[in-house]
Parts: sequence; structure tokens; C-alpha cells
Amino acid sequence: MATQTERLTDIGPPDFHQFLHPLIKKNYGQWKYHETLAPGVLCHVAESGDRIYTVRCGWPRLVSLHRVRFIAELADKYCGGYLRFTSRNNVEFLLDNPENIEPLKKDLAAAGFPVGGTNNSISNIVHTQGWVHCHSSATDASGIVKSVMDVLCDRFTHENLPAKLRIALACCLNMCGAVHCSDIAILGIHRRPPRVMHDTLNKVCEIPNVIASCPTGAIRSATYEGKPSVEVIEEQCMFCANCYTVCPAMPLNDPENDGLSIWVGGKVSNARSEPRFSKLAIPFIPNNPPRWPEVVDAVVNIVDVYARNARKYERVGEWIDRIGWPRFFELTGIPFTRYHIDDFRYAGLTFARSTHIRF
Repeated sequence: MATQTERLTDIGPPDFHQFLHPLIKKNYGQWKYHETLAPGVLCHVAESGDRIYTVRCGWPRLVSLHRVRFIAELADKYCGGYLRFTSRNNVEFLLDNPENIEPLKKDLAAAGFPVGGTNNSISNIVHTQGWVHCHSSATDASGIVKSVMDVLCDRFTHENLPAKLRIALACCLNMCGAVHCSDIAILGIHRRPPRVMHDTLNKVCEIPNVIASCPTGAIRSATYEGKPSVEVIEEQCMFCANCYTVCPAMPLNDPENDGLSIWVGGKVSNARSEPRFSKLAIPFIPNNPPRWPEVVDAVVNIVDVYARNARKYERVGEWIDRIGWPRFFELTGIPFTRYHIDDFRYAGLTFARSTHIRF
């Protein structure tokens, strides 16, 4: 009788063990340590003495079929077809022959794919769909990520930061990306409530569904020229686009008022301090495609100030905790505004309440 892992089924994902590199499968759960051979190149050593080598390269999130075939051909050529994609859109080639490392790196460099993103460096930027696909996006995703990493590529290929630094981008506040827990986060924001297309709403949408879609109760039933419709209470709208998801007659996108904000200090790691959410640094930057120079300058400025002033192993949030927020705004030159004051009901629980002042 076939075991559970051997049965063919269309329910759920396949058993991941069948995709593991033979050395990883052989030494599963029996790894002693790993070491860094070069930026983007790791060696994992098992208790048996077996070694497997990882070469990590940056990789765009949206790629053509040609590029997918190219990366598959490199994997077939150098590592028996074994590779993995990380959660931040890097590609890791898994090699058992160290002599293939340099030839693989040369082929990647010739094709324009940098090797790096390990240890105290910037990893690739995890991001959402953006204008290319998402109906609720306030900004682009791939274009901004490309523009930012073009400038910060040296921080990807060299391990010259105090600690690892993670950047994320989400094209709206629904945060499909990891902006709520990254060292530096780029977040697209809407600043105007959805527009109600009264003439077509009751023809293409079910009004009860539209009202029920709003998580804050900002949508109320109304009439327009004697016809059933809805109205939006702007003070209660949080610009989530749930209503537009169920009703195309309530578009939220606004080229004049949509833009971006920058957040800092989040992380997932438990090392040295508990995980934390990111906090607002820059409340609004206008969309300026195709290269978004204001966004690039803002992110590069924060990275450079952090690199010059943080201590070894300090993440961005831990560095800010040590020097204090007033000093952070002073060093980065970011103006402090009323938008930085947290007015959430339970915000006081996160405030510094001691008599100690840090400068």
C-alpha cells in the first residue's frame, strides 16, 4: 500500500521533500553551522561533514519566460537543477561542488544579476503588485524597487552595514508586502475617499454588499436624483478599497492626491530585542514616475545616516531606540510634523514614560 507521501493527490501542495537537494535530504535537521565565503555565498556544514554551497543573486519579482528559462539553464549547468526562491525575491543556487561557484557568479554578472544580500547587507526588496496588476494600488511597485536598488546595489553586493537591513514596499495600506515589519518601508497611500459614480452604481453593484464591505462603517445608503445609491463619510474612511473590490462604481485611485510614505524601525527578528512594527518617518511623497527621485533620495538618506551612526549588529529600530526619535529626525533632516504624533486610542502604551531623556 502506498504511503501518504507517495500517493498522487490534487488536494494541497506536494510533499516538499521530493524537491530537496540530495545533500539536504540526507542531512535534514543535522546541520552544525554555516559560514560566509563571500557576499552572497554561504557554506552549510552538516554533522556528517557534508557541505552544500549557496549562491544568492538578486532577481526581479516580475520576469519574462525568457528569464525563467535562463535561470533554469544556469541551475541545470551548475547545480543539477536545484535552486530556491527566497521570500524577498532572491534566487539561491544550491551547489555541492565549490568549483562551480566562480563560473556561476561570472555568468550571473554577465546577465546583470548581482550576487549578494547576505548578512549585514541590504537584501532584495519584497514588494506588492503595484499599478501593473492591483486595482487598489496608490503607486507603482516594480518601478520604485528598480529605482531604489539601482542606487543601493552596492549595499546589496557588499556586507558593509552595521546589521542586515530589510526594505519593503506595499502599494497601499492593505500591506500585501512586509512594510509593517521592515527596517525601511515604502507605503503607497490614498488621501481621498472613493468617488461614488451615482449614475452607474445601482446598475452594476449590489448596494447592501457595498455597505457591508466597509470595515469602518463609512458607507451609508443614500439616494441620488431619486435613485438608490450610497454616500461616504470621509472622516471614517481608511482608504482600504474594499468597496471598490466589490463595486467598480466606487474608484479610489486619484493621480493628483495618491502618493507614498516612508516608515522605519520594524523587524521580525527576536535577536537583541523583540519583533516590532515600523513607525512613520515621512508622511507623504508625491508619485513622480518613472524614477521616483524623491523616494530614492529619502531611502538612500536614511540608509546612509544609519550606516554612519549605528553600532555593530544594531538594526534600524534598535539604533533609533538608543539615540531617540528627536535625534533621528535631526540626523536625517526629516521634518517633524503633526502627522508623526500617534493618536491611536492605545498609543500611550508605547510611549516612553520614564524621566530619562536621550539625546
